[in-house]
Amino acid sequence: MRAFLVVMDSVGIGGAPDADAFFNDGVPDTGADTLGHILDACAKGAAEKGRSGPLHLPTLSALGLCHAADLASGGARADDTVPMGRWGAATEVSKGKDTPSGHWELAGLPVPWDWHYFPDTTPAFPKDLTDEVCRIAGVGGVLANCHGSGTVMLEEFGADHIRTGFPICYTSADSVFQIAAHEEHFSLQRLLDLCEGLAPTLHKMKVGRVIARPFVGEPGNFTRTGNRHDYAITPPDPVLTNWVQDAGRRVYAVGKIGDIFTMTGIDEVRKGDDANLMGHLSDLIDEAEDGSLTFANFVEFDSLYGHRRNVSGYARHLEWFDAQLAGLLARLRPDDMLLITADHGNDPTWIGTDHTRERVPVVVAGCGEGTVGQIGFADVAATIAAHLGVQSHGPGRSFL
Repeated sequence: MRAFLVVMDSVGIGGAPDADAFFNDGVPDTGADTLGHILDACAKGAAEKGRSGPLHLPTLSALGLCHAADLASGGARADDTVPMGRWGAATEVSKGKDTPSGHWELAGLPVPWDWHYFPDTTPAFPKDLTDEVCRIAGVGGVLANCHGSGTVMLEEFGADHIRTGFPICYTSADSVFQIAAHEEHFSLQRLLDLCEGLAPTLHKMKVGRVIARPFVGEPGNFTRTGNRHDYAITPPDPVLTNWVQDAGRRVYAVGKIGDIFTMTGIDEVRKGDDANLMGHLSDLIDEAEDGSLTFANFVEFDSLYGHRRNVSGYARHLEWFDAQLAGLLARLRPDDMLLITADHGNDPTWIGTDHTRERVPVVVAGCGEGTVGQIGFADVAATIAAHLGVQSHGPGRSFL
């Protein structure tokens, strides 16, 4: 038997009971519903760029996705079809709506501290921190020093970066410190060395990630490359990947999972854009050995469409994922489990540009049919551990 844990990054389904404590541009996330609002927009003909009509997700719907959405937020999205998979809605307890919080808790470890967030001011960073950036990079200053989206940062500061050599440093509503630099004018390796050298200082502050954001091009035509690298805090206690590896099993990371968990409990990493990652996941369905865990993250829902509030693009990506998923399910072995979930929301119809606090779907192929009800994020890890026959050390409970 094998387990495949697949995270559709940011595909929330609304209904978080504490959404009023999380904000976008000062507005609480109450009522945010990534999947539900995309369904509504498609039904109204308001998501017609590159696609058309109602959102078409036959594979995910057959597993119970819309039933899970109804359970999370009562939106009456499902029809009378009985799902062929197990389905439910998961609620997070960690006090963050970010990538590490969601993934750590899905892997059995609710975040045991409050993350440090930088104020939405200019400058956003304390002087001693920017001085450290300058010392490590050997430069006389930094650019931006504020909250902002990556594409806007390149448009506003890219030309000055090439002229001065100063790195572009910015943050968001997440606990992150991001550094953008040109791969040719600054050099990719120099950027990676800078982020790696700065990470220990930020991790002591409980900043979740330092993110290298390399780009190429010329003023007016800058493009981020696929050489992004996250330097995340190492989980302070063992997580699902450790439980599986410690039992003598192999663990594959697809996408940014290796970065999120700083390679703890991971044997092999396969990276690329989402199209490449789908190919890697497909290969592992054929190749992964008995008893193994494959942990995958498909980030472009979030990075390309959620943060950019692109409803049509998000809908297109959901339909692409659904079509690809159909071929994967047909090749699972009889005793495999494939569990699909998300780490947070990022409602593309919402105000602002940041994540939204939501419940997430849990739909499972290979473990029978029917609802698993309202569960916790950590129950995902416990369930996968139970399926693989390895010991669970977290607070979650298996729904098997």
